[in-house]
Amino acid sequence: MKKIALIIFIAALIISCNNNKSTLPKETTSVDKKWWKEAVIYQLYPRSFKDTDGDGVGDLKGIIEKLDYIKNLGVDVVWLNPIYSSPNDDNGYDISDYRNIMQEFGTLADFDTMLKGMHERGIKLVMDLVVNHSSDEHEWFKQSKSSRDNPYRNYYHWWPAEKGKPNYRYSLFDVKGEAWKYDSITNAYYLHYFSQKQPDLNWENPKVRNEVYDIMRFWADKGVDGFRLDAFQFVAKDTTFPKLPDGFEKDFMQYYAVQDGLHDYLKEMNEQVLSKYDVMSVAEGAGRNFKDAHDLVDENRKELNMAYAFDGVGIAQHDGYSLVHLKDVFSRWDSAFAKKGWLSVFLANHDQARMVSRFGNDSPQFREASSKLLNTFILSMRGTPYCYYGDELGMTNIEFNSIDEIPDNATRNGYYKAVNEGADPVEQMKIVNFSARDNGRTPMQWDTSINAGFTTNTPWLKVNPNHNEINVTAQENVSNSCLNYFRKMVQLRKDNPVLVYGDYQQLFPKHEQIYAYKRTLNDEKVLVLLNFSEKEIHLQLPKDISLKNELINNLEPLTVTDNKVLLKPYQAVIYSLK
Repeated sequence: MKKIALIIFIAALIISCNNNKSTLPKETTSVDKKWWKEAVIYQLYPRSFKDTDGDGVGDLKGIIEKLDYIKNLGVDVVWLNPIYSSPNDDNGYDISDYRNIMQEFGTLADFDTMLKGMHERGIKLVMDLVVNHSSDEHEWFKQSKSSRDNPYRNYYHWWPAEKGKPNYRYSLFDVKGEAWKYDSITNAYYLHYFSQKQPDLNWENPKVRNEVYDIMRFWADKGVDGFRLDAFQFVAKDTTFPKLPDGFEKDFMQYYAVQDGLHDYLKEMNEQVLSKYDVMSVAEGAGRNFKDAHDLVDENRKELNMAYAFDGVGIAQHDGYSLVHLKDVFSRWDSAFAKKGWLSVFLANHDQARMVSRFGNDSPQFREASSKLLNTFILSMRGTPYCYYGDELGMTNIEFNSIDEIPDNATRNGYYKAVNEGADPVEQMKIVNFSARDNGRTPMQWDTSINAGFTTNTPWLKVNPNHNEINVTAQENVSNSCLNYFRKMVQLRKDNPVLVYGDYQQLFPKHEQIYAYKRTLNDEKVLVLLNFSEKEIHLQLPKDISLKNELINNLEPLTVTDNKVLLKPYQAVIYSLK
């Protein structure tokens, strides 16, 4: 009887599988499968996600409260911006204690509860690791600046004033663009590629490197699933600090990124930490060229898992951008990594304004369609997709009335630097309203209440007034909302490995409104059609393309006549091919 029951069970299982073929993932045998390749990453800016204690700042308990929301998005990984102790000169990217939690965010016990809750829901956590620099309020720097013979002196880059002023180095955040700061206590200058309160760590010092590895072990032992290495491409420096060519700051990456020694540091980090845990690793930035990027992620070199290149995200400007240029950049990066290595795919993060305002169309007529189109793009390209909080709703830029409304030091200093050098303040404010990164940091829009359900008090950054129309509650139960479309697109990627591992082939590379590409994995083929314009576009498909099933569509069904398709403004559609 047991044998008969087993046969019946197996037969029923086979019938069930056959009946559900369309929703089962296709088997892939010729690809190097990794969890971090198949993951959809949700970047969460903790300061702006959910406040539970009424101080106007998001906190870890707020994330815990919203874990089911995150789970229901279908994402696999949360990338959390820094939550370590910090005086907040750069919103947590200036760390004063790497083993503790910023008081505004909560406690280590809250962190443990949050991580446990994520893991119970099958969500992994990637932490931001900020070790190109620390805060000037970190104990290391306090000791380092106290005297020239202090044991921590060489944790940072110092230049004795008696040798004269050091050769000019450009600072990304300084109002004067000057990366050397004089300190009278020891009559010396210290280096800061970012703000004056973010002194650069000296990675030539093995003690610094071992400190970092110990910090990584501390969090990995807690169960963290990966590290995103902030500004890490800048850590290697020529510590003789020779004179650089006049005007080098206009192309400073050639002199700052992936300098000699960086790969040695990464190999050592991999050997000491990354190889010991099942963690994902990605460095902010991919160097100066494709070779740099490949060397960072070549599996044989044993350094990092994936590259995070900025060429694509930097295309959008306040006066517009060329779709042909965008297509060319993403296609060249894909081609460079077609056989080896792995990429990150993104259009937004905490350092960018809102995706739909930069790459789409945030007018009421086209915001929803273009937001869905952009998410279709991110989630249908080869590479690990990074989706930024709020973009699943189509959150937009906010209008700042003056520079005084913007807390971000980098934006404020950049504005004042430009105005001091002769820029028109009105025109500069237009640029700020398009590109300021605080556009992408406004509080998450949960509902229509006074502060969008983010806080019961005054928020640290003002809430976008359009939260009355754009919020989770309004979209949750609407089948064709941005939120539910995002969920469908995430699921489509999970159900179709061709969207993860498939080869990429661009069609119509010179078309100024349409981005079209095929993805192919073994016998599976899909076609992605994206209309990046306000116009209806008639598109004649190549003769060798034969549409099969519509997999997803952000608007009404596609009109197809004799292999000619009619794409409505900002229409995004994916078809399987015969």
